[in-house]
Amino acid sequence: MDFGEEHILVCLSSSPSNAKIIRTAARMYGVFHGTFTALYVKTSSSDVLDPQNQKRLQDHMQLAQDLGATVETVYGDDVPLMIAEFVRLSNVTKIVIGRSIIKRHFFRKLSLSEQLLTHLPDMEIHIIPDQNVELPISYRAILKKNVSFALADTAKSLGILTAASALGIFFKEMGFAEANVIMIYLFAVLLISVMTEHRAYSFFSSIASVLIFNFLFTSPQFSLTAYDKDYPLTFFIMFISALLTGSLAARLKSSAQHSAQTAVRMKILFDTNQRLQKALTIQDIYDVTAQELLQLLHRDIILYPVTADHIGAPLFYPENANSALEDYTTDEEKKVILWTKEHLKHASSATSPYSDAECIYYAIKSHDSVAGILGVAIRNRPWDEYENAMLLSILGECALALENRKNAYEKEQAAIRAKNEQLRANLLRAISHDLRTPLTSISGNASNLLYNGDSFDVSTKLRLYQDIYDDSMWLINLVENLLSVTRLEEGRLQLHICAELVEEVISEALRHANRLKSEHDIIVDCPDELLLAKMDARLIVQVLINLIDNAIKYTPPGSRICVRAIRKDDWAEISVEDNGNGILDEHKAHVFEMFYTCTDKIVDSRKSLGLGLFLCKAIINAHGGSIHVADSVPHGTVFRFTLPIEEVSLNG
Repeated sequence: MDFGEEHILVCLSSSPSNAKIIRTAARMYGVFHGTFTALYVKTSSSDVLDPQNQKRLQDHMQLAQDLGATVETVYGDDVPLMIAEFVRLSNVTKIVIGRSIIKRHFFRKLSLSEQLLTHLPDMEIHIIPDQNVELPISYRAILKKNVSFALADTAKSLGILTAASALGIFFKEMGFAEANVIMIYLFAVLLISVMTEHRAYSFFSSIASVLIFNFLFTSPQFSLTAYDKDYPLTFFIMFISALLTGSLAARLKSSAQHSAQTAVRMKILFDTNQRLQKALTIQDIYDVTAQELLQLLHRDIILYPVTADHIGAPLFYPENANSALEDYTTDEEKKVILWTKEHLKHASSATSPYSDAECIYYAIKSHDSVAGILGVAIRNRPWDEYENAMLLSILGECALALENRKNAYEKEQAAIRAKNEQLRANLLRAISHDLRTPLTSISGNASNLLYNGDSFDVSTKLRLYQDIYDDSMWLINLVENLLSVTRLEEGRLQLHICAELVEEVISEALRHANRLKSEHDIIVDCPDELLLAKMDARLIVQVLINLIDNAIKYTPPGSRICVRAIRKDDWAEISVEDNGNGILDEHKAHVFEMFYTCTDKIVDSRKSLGLGLFLCKAIINAHGGSIHVADSVPHGTVFRFTLPIEEVSLNG
């Protein structure tokens, strides 16, 4: 986050008017921009919320998410302290909370806003009047929530209290003081708090321990009456100690559970992030996201890719074999999906007009567009805030992976465009520079013949005709190479493969080679006269012409050039070897690159565009063969390329 921008924090609760507070904070976010976060502090008493309040809390989280907020959950019983710590760590600049307009009594503790000001005296806090602010949950609510006790926890509590009573009777028989017996019951309450699920057991065991101690160990025994005037104070201190001990143990256990939950959440998100980073395609990203959610939620997952405002075919990830895609592709479901896409929101009962859908739909948002729509089957099963938080976090990872994949694709396309632009620039520069010489020569020689032809002798005319012919043939070869390179770049180079005699292809190439071949000693060595290879003869002839012309141009007159063809395993190896000056080692790795010449110039004095060898390599690779350059012994250069052999059986 940029430290100069605003970071607005709104506090979430199950209060009916919390939606008003969220919308107020969202309007502030719309004005200031920056970052928008919705924070829910989950305390140890949050589990006792009734279904109506739980549903309302989920709707508020959903609303905050739909309005652009990042929903975060922290755990702790000291709500103001947890908010203050989050504010400090996240560089929050503005806090939006609700405040009850009910008058505060003398013994009533400080309000949330007043406590926040104590922790954050310099923070800008916006307080929205709230007539229905969420009140602290009391033990009465806890008891009401836990009316139906678990049989196993009840048995554990009774067993521990019975064991404590038996141990207390033993201690009394051994002559220990009553203080030691009281410690046994305190330990028993502590143990019950740790071993049971609900905090109500801690409360009831605190009362029961006092009553049992009074019944068994005070005079008169086996009666709830106490004669000693000090006993009421003892009972009171014992009850308070047991209650505090049990409460602290329950809170510690709850904190441990929250820590374990957080650790699991971090591990799931880390694993998801690692798998998403390894995903190569958008389909892989969708698969990883759906599989992670399937393992976490154990619900049917349906995902609709969205590209260019078009909703693609659904990807279905069933929880079991009994699930059917048809259940989630009804007209009602399609309406929800379209609503989700158009509003860039999650389709829940709090935000969409379609509350009877089979799934809750979530928009996978990438900037201001929808990259996908994910549906999670409801099936009348509880939907707690932990599952919702995990789902939103995984969707966030998915959206980030999709955005990274999109950026990588755009970067690749930009690199391709830059390469093509560079190719065009080099091509135009090379052509504009290199065509000038032969065109000038052709026009000059033609002009001399046209206006001064009568004054030239026959040998001079023949020389001028030959120069015009050579320059025009060079231009024709250049155009052929350019057209072939263009077809290669556009992917339009089509091969017409058939079995051809290698010796005939070599002979055809020599007939079209440079006219200066007469100044060189060209030898053809083809021991196997029936050597057949799979090739497009027209293109292989062009490869041989380019290699032979290179050997002619870059070797002095009188040099020997050998065109050899032999069989090596399942390949026909064809080589063009000369005994010229050779190619320096630093040039060998680059000779097959486009526009590269051994003089390290785009165009040299020998009129070379650096396209010939690039084209040769592309054609040979398209045939499935390979081409490379090496030194000839004792000196010179050899170019070798391979083509697949064609086996022919001769039947008499």
